[in-house]
Order: sequence, then C-alpha cells, then structure tokens
Amino acid sequence: MRLLKLEMKRILKTRMTVVLLIAAFLLSFVMAWLPTTFSYNSYTDADGNKVELTGLASIRYEKDLQADAAGIVTPEKVRQAVEKYQTCLKKYGVENSYDLPDGVYGEEILPYAPLLHGVREAFADPDTGVAPSLAEINPEEIGDFYGVCGKRIVFLMKQEQEKYPAAQNAAVNLYQRVETPYRLFPGFDRDSMDYQVLLSFLAVLFCTVIAAPVFASDYQTGADDILRCTKYGKKKFAVVKIVSALLICGMMFAVCAVVYIVVTDSLYGWECAETSMQMLYSVVNLPNMDIGQLQIFVAVSGWLCLLATVCFTLFLSTKCKNVALSLSVALLFVILPMIVYMALPAEAGKWIYGILPSGGVGLQTNILYAAIDFTFWNIGNFAVWLPHGMIAAYLVEIPLFAFLAVDSYSKHTEG
Repeated sequence: MRLLKLEMKRILKTRMTVVLLIAAFLLSFVMAWLPTTFSYNSYTDADGNKVELTGLASIRYEKDLQADAAGIVTPEKVRQAVEKYQTCLKKYGVENSYDLPDGVYGEEILPYAPLLHGVREAFADPDTGVAPSLAEINPEEIGDFYGVCGKRIVFLMKQEQEKYPAAQNAAVNLYQRVETPYRLFPGFDRDSMDYQVLLSFLAVLFCTVIAAPVFASDYQTGADDILRCTKYGKKKFAVVKIVSALLICGMMFAVCAVVYIVVTDSLYGWECAETSMQMLYSVVNLPNMDIGQLQIFVAVSGWLCLLATVCFTLFLSTKCKNVALSLSVALLFVILPMIVYMALPAEAGKWIYGILPSGGVGLQTNILYAAIDFTFWNIGNFAVWLPHGMIAAYLVEIPLFAFLAVDSYSKHTEG
C-alpha cells in the first residue's frame, strides 16, 4: 500500500498531470453549459416587437410554451398534435411548415411540436422506407401509434439487416422490452449528449498522455536499471504502476462524468432526464432507457473504454524505450477508430473500431451512436448488438492488457 501511495504521488506531482486533471475538471462545467447556448427562440410581444431569446432564457421559454405536451405520450396526444398541424397548414394554404408565414410556426405549431417527433418515421413505407409528410398521414390511424412502431422496427430491420435473420430477431426482441407509452419533458437537446461523448474523448486523450510515460520514462532516464534491482522491482512494481495509473485516470473520469451530468440536468431541468430516448432520437430505438439512464450508460461505457485504453497505453509504454515514442503510438491508437470508420468498408469497420480500446469515445464511433443505431455483429446464426459487443470487448481488454503490461515489464527487467 505504501508503494502504491508513493507511485500515485509521483504521477500526481508531474506538472503535466496536474494541468490535465484541472483542465478536465473545468471542461466538465464548460462543456455542460455550452449546449445550452445553442438554443434560440423568438416571438412577437403585445406591442408588435420581435423578442429574441438565447441560452437558458430560450430553454425556459420553450419549456413553458410546451408545458401541455409534457408527460405521458399517449396516442391521443399524438393524434391531436397531427390534426392541429394539418389544420394549420390548410389554414394558410401551404403543404409544408417551412412555407408558413413568419412567426406562425412558433405561435401555432411549436407548442406541440415535440409530439410530432417520430410520427413520419413510424408511418414510413414498409418496402421503401420513405416517410410520408405529416399532411399525408390519416390521424385516425395514430390511435394504434405504438402498434405501428412495433411493426416499423420489423420492417426497418429487414432493410438494415436483410441477410441476417438473427439480427432482425434480436432487434425486435430488444424493442419489445421498451416501455410504452413514451414520456416527454421538453427542453433537453441532443447536443448535450454529443458533448458528453466529446468530454469523454478528451478525458481519454488526457489520460493517455498521463499513462504513456509511466514505464517509458523510467527506461529513458535509466531509473529502471535501479528499480529493477529492488525487492519489489519486477512484477509487484509493475502491478503498482498499473493500479496507480488506473486509479488516477479512473477517478478523474468518474468525477468529470458526474459533474457533467449533474450540471447538465440542473441547467435543463431534472425532469428532462425522464424523457424516453425514443422521443429524442429514433422513435424505434432499441434501448429501454430514458435520457437520465442514457447519460449514465454513456458515462459507464466511457469509463470502461477509458480503463481499457489506459491499460493498452501502459502495455505500449512497457514496449517503448522513450516517452516520445510511447506517447506518439498511444495517441495514434486513440484516434485509430475514427480512421478505421472513414477508411474501411462498413462491415469490416464496425468489427475493428468496435473492439479497439478507444472505440467507445470516438467522434464518429462512440457508444452513444452505437446505442441509437441498429448495427449488429453477425456471427453465423448469432447476432450481437454493437453496444453489447463493445462493452464485452472492454471488459476483456482491461485485464488482458494489464496482464500483458505486467508480463512485458517483467521480461524487460529480466533482460
């Protein structure tokens, strides 16, 4: 235990480590606040003046405006919203809301606009996948809204996974566990979830910089020649170094994730966390989660991804004779999932970036995008939903790369 404390103290005394830890903590607040600045609304007051609102004021205005839409999303609420929408278009003689006169959308449609989310997708053509306009949908058919959604996931998976019946069945089984009717509490924005992933990516990047020199710096300075001669200078010392790096990085990520979620939900309103994720993304998303649960899922998955990346970085550190090489290779592997995503065919790419340690926090390959997508690993007659496969990969990689790092360091000291 004393050796562990000394090693943690050594890492924490490094100026770069201190700077990165402070930066990550401050970014947790800044990045939780930034998405709120994107909100914009305007209206005309009683005197005929245009009032423009941004940031938290805009969010509060929109939440107040849509208060009647909040709560349980019943088929009757959705039907009434579609009827009001169609009546509004007929009133102004247009076929699309984009053609409405200035100010009409905000006054007559915005109050119930969240209830229209996913209606077109649910009633998309089962053969072509083309969604009709809201004006073309018969409101009477919306009485079976959730039944239509259940049929939609079947048709969608036949298009997405045409050659893989196992994936189709797995998706349908997952969706059958989703609780209906959905819940909606207006105000929350998808940008906030994207920024949570971005914060996770930066945290993994910072921790890679912290972990890369753990072994390589001792090789470079020659300190390892002395340390290997001590009583605990081989396997036990390697374990201590690995555990200390994991504790520092793991605690940093956990603190940042908790701060981000608490600040975000405080700004948008804690009730927004109860919104079904299907009311924010696809109306037939597979996870049975609300926004709060999705935030926790992204945080925990990102934490596992971080630990796997740190373990892999430590393994690389045992193989490199200087810090520059260790850091360069480690950072390359952090961004490798994004390169794979862009460079390789989709089928091969999803396998590779899915098992890479840093794949869960990539800007295009993250666990959030996997959770809202319908991608599966297809292995013969067996199908694994991509988020489940990614998490399983991290759970294997954490002990695997930690063991390989200990083994590599031990063999190096024997040399």
